[in-house]
Amino acid sequence: MQAVGLRTFIWNNNWRTGLLLAGFPLLLALIGYALALLAVAGQSNSIAQGMAQAAWLLPSILPLALLASAVWFAIAWFANQAIIDHASGAREVTRAEEPRLWNLLENLCISRGLAMPRLAVIETDQRNAFASGLSRDKGAVTVTRGLMAALDDRELAAVLGHELSHIRSGDARTAVVAAVFAGVISLVAELMFRGTRWGGGRRGNDRGNAVWLVLIAMVLAGLAYALSLGLRFALSRTREFSADAGSVELTQDPDAMISALRKVAGHADLPELPSAMQAMLLDHPAGALGANLLATHPPLEARIAALVRFAGGRDLGPPAEAPAPASGRSASGANPWGQPAFPAQAEARAKPPKSPWGSPPGGSSPWGSPPAG
Repeated sequence: MQAVGLRTFIWNNNWRTGLLLAGFPLLLALIGYALALLAVAGQSNSIAQGMAQAAWLLPSILPLALLASAVWFAIAWFANQAIIDHASGAREVTRAEEPRLWNLLENLCISRGLAMPRLAVIETDQRNAFASGLSRDKGAVTVTRGLMAALDDRELAAVLGHELSHIRSGDARTAVVAAVFAGVISLVAELMFRGTRWGGGRRGNDRGNAVWLVLIAMVLAGLAYALSLGLRFALSRTREFSADAGSVELTQDPDAMISALRKVAGHADLPELPSAMQAMLLDHPAGALGANLLATHPPLEARIAALVRFAGGRDLGPPAEAPAPASGRSASGANPWGQPAFPAQAEARAKPPKSPWGSPPGGSSPWGSPPAG
C-alpha cells in the first residue's frame, strides 16, 4: 500500500511489523532443527539418515522451545522496566525534580488525552532518549541529562513527542517482544555452540558423519541468530520514521524535530547499553553506516530528508557548537521558545512561515491536513 497520509504511513509500518514478527516462529523452528541435528549427530550411519532423524525429532523439540520462550517472555513482561532501569542507569523523576521536562510531556499528553508516562533521566552528557513499556497506560519515557541541556523547549518537546508516539503506536511493546524472541534464539544458539563437544569421541565413519552434522547444525544456528538480529533491527528502522511523523502530528513543528536530530547527531553513543536496548534509542550511531541488515536505525540524514519532503520542514544544517539555552528562553524573556538553534534560523523565521503541513515542492503533502482542533 502506498502511504498517502500519516495514518496510512503508520498502517504500512504496522503491516510490515506483523510480517517481520511472523518470521520469528520460523527461526525458532530452524534453530530447533539445528538442535535436533546435534542430538542425533553420534547416532547416525549417514548424513542423510541424521537429517531425517532430526526432522523426526523436531515436533518433540519445538514444545520445549516454546516453553522456554513463554518463561522468558513472562520475565520480560513483569520485570521489563526494572531490567531496563538497571541496564541503563535510569532514575525515575517527579514534577518537583524536573519541572521543565515534566510539563512539556504533560502538555503533549493532555493534547491527545493520553495517560502521563513514567519519566526517568540518565545522568550522562550524551544526547539520547527512548520509550519503554507494554501498554499505552503504563509507558515510560527516559531521556539523558545531555539531551535536556542541549535542546531548547521546542526541540525537547519534539523529541518527547517522538517517544510518546512510540508508546501510542505500541512500538515499545513490539521492541520488548522482538528482544524476547531474539534472546531465546541467542540463548539456544549459545547452548548449541557449547554442545559441540557432543560430536567428539567417535571413530571412523561415525565420527565423520557426526562432524558434518555438527557443522550443519552450527551453520543453521548461526543463520537463525543473524536473521533474528536482522529482523529485530529492521523493526526499529521502520518505526523511527513513523515516530518522527507522530512527533510532527503532536507538535505541528517539523522544524523543531529536524533541529533536535541535528543536535543529537554525533552525541548519541551509549555503548554501555545492551544491544537489545540500542534499538529502542532515539538514535544509535551504528545506523549512520546505512540501512544494512544490522543497522538499528535509519541514517539521520534520511529521517531529516523525510521530514523536509513529507512534513514541509526546513533543514538549516548542522548547529553551531555553542549549546542552546537549557531553558529554551531568550535573554530578554520575550520569546518563550528561546533563541534560534542555528545561526541562520533568525533570518528563516523572519520570512512568512510555511505551514508544516503544506505541500512540498513538486506535489501535495502525503501527510495530509493537520488534526482537527
